[in-house]
Amino acid sequence: MTASTNRRMKPTPVDGFPTQTSDMQTTTENVIKARFETVKASASDFTTDGPVLNRNAHLQFLLRNLVQGFPARYISQDASQPWLFFWTLQGFSILGVSMDESNKKRAIETILALQHPFGGFAGGPGQFPHLLPTYAAVCALAIVGYPGENGGWDQIDRKKMYNFFMSLKQPDGSFLVSHHGEVDVRGIYCLLVVATMLNILTPELCAGTPEFISSCQTYEGGFGSASFPDWALSNEGYVKDVSAPRPPLGEAHGGYTFCATASWVLLQPYVQTYYPAKSLPQPRIDLHGLLRWATHMQGTDIELGGFRGRTNKLVDGCYSWWVGGCVVLVEGLLGIGAHSEGKHDKEGEDGHEHAWGDVDDSLFNRKALQEYVLIAGQHAAGGLIDKPPKPADAYHTLYCLSGLSAAQHRVVPSEERKTELAAAWVEPAADEDSDELTKALRKRAFVETLAWTEEEGTAVYVGGSANRVNATHPLTDLTVTHATALMAHFYRQAVPQRAAA
Repeated sequence: MTASTNRRMKPTPVDGFPTQTSDMQTTTENVIKARFETVKASASDFTTDGPVLNRNAHLQFLLRNLVQGFPARYISQDASQPWLFFWTLQGFSILGVSMDESNKKRAIETILALQHPFGGFAGGPGQFPHLLPTYAAVCALAIVGYPGENGGWDQIDRKKMYNFFMSLKQPDGSFLVSHHGEVDVRGIYCLLVVATMLNILTPELCAGTPEFISSCQTYEGGFGSASFPDWALSNEGYVKDVSAPRPPLGEAHGGYTFCATASWVLLQPYVQTYYPAKSLPQPRIDLHGLLRWATHMQGTDIELGGFRGRTNKLVDGCYSWWVGGCVVLVEGLLGIGAHSEGKHDKEGEDGHEHAWGDVDDSLFNRKALQEYVLIAGQHAAGGLIDKPPKPADAYHTLYCLSGLSAAQHRVVPSEERKTELAAAWVEPAADEDSDELTKALRKRAFVETLAWTEEEGTAVYVGGSANRVNATHPLTDLTVTHATALMAHFYRQAVPQRAAA
């Protein structure tokens, strides 16, 4: 697809009363506009098909970090070492490059050394376990690991992992990110991804969490980091009522909103299994408000269609994934793009009817988002960035690439794929620790998580197919291949090949 070179570079209107915020907005728009003009004038960066993904430069950037070590400025990431692995390894995966066996072995050994004796993974040697590095470590092992001795997968202590998760659970359904830590929806997302992929979901683990996630939605439609604890609202001691309304803490934010929305999707197997069995009313979120907020975070022409993370803030390359990827999740919740005839008319999560039968494209501008990443997000020396003239870093390199992937590929829940997975399901050998409700929950989690598949014939490649990157799973930010392989192993299932279209 050819990029749009004749943009209406109309600046954001001002009211004549400059503030630091409005000055920064104007400066950012001017810098992005200048970058657009520079790239458009460069034959090496802009072809007749559009801007070019400097794939080799980004691979060299990732390789330098992995082999030579990260620069000294990454010392601030000492408690995030599994994240440095994940950002690097998943960057390779999205760019379509596999690791050699020697570096895979080194990565597996280093990551496993961070597994804590009490369960979960720490951010560095000798540190306490934490939900965020636990997610990063397990996802990194999904990329480089394999079953069997020294393969990394079977060395994950799932029983201790589950006990660690339960030790963090709070009475209102939330979770601390670590012992003596804070409550944060990012930690809940990390926990649910790991529990789903490792096949350790239980009703006890999920109890009250949908209600907590719902309570974090702000008046804008996005989600904040947490909500006011329900026990603190009682003057007569703690009364457990996870459905009681309580105010969210903080404003709607792209990272929190993605994590809350993905958590909501990951919790649906529990909601759909447990609540009907117990005759409980199902918790809800405002999908209309969420969709409105997320789509309004995409920038205008002069911002090249990048996403911002909060209202009245600057566009930033990482929100290509945190907000652009969130729109993909909302589309899945609404049934938009689900490849099954007659499935476009769906009862919304907020109880209203939606008729999306005439919608055949995404609810965000996929072409514009790709242009932001390719024009404003690439550093000349390799790696990707927040926005010019920022330096490249491992975090922005991955999430710009993940956002580029979300804009190129439409990965949606497929009813046909659900049917195939459910039909191929083989009940695992008797598990004395799992009751029938837990077994039903885990089967549903497996089927619904792996039912997200790429919709054929909908790929869009700004700059031509040479810019293609691999599709990512919207819930895990792993490639679909890696997520499927890990889950097939821990659920002991043979995943059927997709039926021919």
